[in-house]
Amino acid sequence: MLDYLLTEEQKMIRDLARKVSIEKALPKRAEWDETGEFPWEALKAFSDADLCGLYIDEAYGGMGVSVFNFCLATEEISRICGGVGVTFAASALGSTPILLFGSEEQKKQYMPPIAAGKKLAAFGLTEASAGSDAAGLETTAVKSGDYYILNGTKQWITNGGEADTYTVIAITDKTKGPRGASAFIVEKGTPGFTFGKKENKMGIRCSATRELVFQDCKIHKSQLLGKEGMGFIVAMKTLDMTRPGIGAQAVGIAQGALDEAIKYAKQRVQFGQPIISLQAIQHMLADMATQVEAARALVYAVAKMIDAGHKDFTLPASEAKLFASDVAMKVTIDAIQIFGGYGYMKEYPVEKMARDAKITQIYEGTNQIQRNQIGLALIKESAKK
Repeated sequence: MLDYLLTEEQKMIRDLARKVSIEKALPKRAEWDETGEFPWEALKAFSDADLCGLYIDEAYGGMGVSVFNFCLATEEISRICGGVGVTFAASALGSTPILLFGSEEQKKQYMPPIAAGKKLAAFGLTEASAGSDAAGLETTAVKSGDYYILNGTKQWITNGGEADTYTVIAITDKTKGPRGASAFIVEKGTPGFTFGKKENKMGIRCSATRELVFQDCKIHKSQLLGKEGMGFIVAMKTLDMTRPGIGAQAVGIAQGALDEAIKYAKQRVQFGQPIISLQAIQHMLADMATQVEAARALVYAVAKMIDAGHKDFTLPASEAKLFASDVAMKVTIDAIQIFGGYGYMKEYPVEKMARDAKITQIYEGTNQIQRNQIGLALIKESAKK
């Protein structure tokens, strides 16, 4: 592994996240994957270890704003279990809009319990007819005096039903297209706000994925984030900020699969010798290790770029998410190949890791959309020269 010149604090965060994950998630990951049970036990342990506020300003109960520190923890958690990793990371996705666009009063009200791990957050953007096409939203928020009335549904929302605080994008003016979307904070328990069934997923099965349902849901105007018409900007800026976290999830899953493949290759004997002594296996492991390190380096570089205060990081954030998730998919499949028939069995962890890896190519913008964004950015850059 490259020396990333981590500070003592960063090493502590990394090691603590790994230690807690090994103690609390590793013994239960197969069971949680089978039953779909939400990993509250692991989340409480992260809360007790003060890992939930790594990206939140100290003024609101956090450890100080650091995308890099958050990525370190997310990677180590996902190295053990991708489902627990996304549950941890999705709370940051749900609360980042408040950090970026919330008023001082909103931040003081909503962020401290999230930073302390006492409450989870979730992000409501995707709909049945509006996934990659975020401009196709149909959920509406109609102004009525000092209130907004929300109607519509959000689909495939991570932490749905389990989170307490939701940031939701809804249309306040249909005539303005994307500029007619606005962002709101909606709390669990608000009348008219309910949840659909927990989805039965291919991977990250302990993570809760549910539909959000709004039926004449009345929320006060103080729960508007920013100004009317800023919803699309809120969503895009949030995703730019959180995509390195998806990259970190992917790197963690890939590293976990590489760990298992090396361990198995040292134990598995064929032709009178451990298979790790076979050049074909060594070459596979060498490629896997190189790909994981390259993905990690890109994710870390983008996270540090954001922490350094760079304003325009849409392109590198997309590149980090794209590359790391593609690596995760390839490395987990290669790990199954090294395991052979055993790798296809649920008794061994690599088949779960491959199922968990797939979603990293899909959520927070599919990899096809990332390639579109990267391509358009390259065209714009070349036009300036």
